[in-house]
Amino acid sequence: MADTNKNLSRAIYPGTFDPVTNGHLSLIERACHLFDELVVAVSRNAGKHPLLSFEQRLDLMESSLALQEYSCRVKVISFEGLLADLVREQEAAAIVRGLRAVSDFEYEFQMALMNRKLAPDVETVFLMPSLSWVYLSSSIVKDVAANGGDIQDLVPGAVKKALDKKFKAGK
Repeated sequence: MADTNKNLSRAIYPGTFDPVTNGHLSLIERACHLFDELVVAVSRNAGKHPLLSFEQRLDLMESSLALQEYSCRVKVISFEGLLADLVREQEAAAIVRGLRAVSDFEYEFQMALMNRKLAPDVETVFLMPSLSWVYLSSSIVKDVAANGGDIQDLVPGAVKKALDKKFKAGK
C-alpha cells in the first residue's frame, strides 16, 4: 500500500507566540488555503524573554486552535534549535512566515535566506494577515494588557484570561 502522506503538502509555521493573537490565527487560516497540513511550531526561543511560560504558550495555542475550523489538518508541536532541522524532521515543503509591514521584511528576508542555505529544498512563504489584523503584534497586545487596555477583540478568549491573570497578579 502506498504512503498516503506523500502527495500532501505540509508547512511549518514557527513562532514564539507570546501570546497567540488573532493575527496569528488569521495567518494559520490563510496557510490552510495553500497547504494540506500545517504544523504550528511553538518555539522555546532561549534568545527571547517571553512573558508567558513555554507551557502556557503551547497550551494557549492548542486551546485557541481547538475553537477554529480550518480546511487543512493543523497540529501544534514544540521545538527548539534550528528551524531547518525541524523542517526536515517534519518533512515539510515550506515555512510560513507573517509580514505585517515593510519593517518586518528585512529580518524575515534574512531568516528566509539562511533557511534556504540550510534547507535548500524548502521554500519560505510570506503571508499577510487579514487587513483587520495587519497592525497587530504580540508586543502590542502585551503592552495594551499591561496598561489595563481592552484586548478582548485582539486575542482568543483563553489568551485574554491568561494575560488578565498575569497582569493582575503583578499589581
